[in-house]
Amino acid sequence: KSVASSSALPKLRKALAITGLLPFFEPAVFSASQVARGKPAPDVFLFAASQCDVAPADCIVVEDSVAGVTAALSAGMRVLGFTGGRHSYAGHGEELSAAGALDIVTGMQNLPLLLTQFA
Repeated sequence: KSVASSSALPKLRKALAITGLLPFFEPAVFSASQVARGKPAPDVFLFAASQCDVAPADCIVVEDSVAGVTAALSAGMRVLGFTGGRHSYAGHGEELSAAGALDIVTGMQNLPLLLTQFA
């Protein structure tokens, strides 16, 4: 398990700490600032997989952006779209599906079941 985000690493670590998730993912917290190209390039996802010694085909990405879905697919990873954030909007799930997300997660409470279906 890891987090691979477009956010700057300090901001990402702070957000994970505030939500209580940092200990769950640490030390596997990665930022696009650590790679040459950000999303929609696959670099941050490939970097995370490499650092965790996991094959891209064995990864499941939960993404809330079309650029992120595109990046994960380019990395050879499976992608679930996420529309449970405050920044979600009407049609968001449809956009993520059209970009290639296998399914849509509408809230974090739905994530464990979907992950078991795709694991």
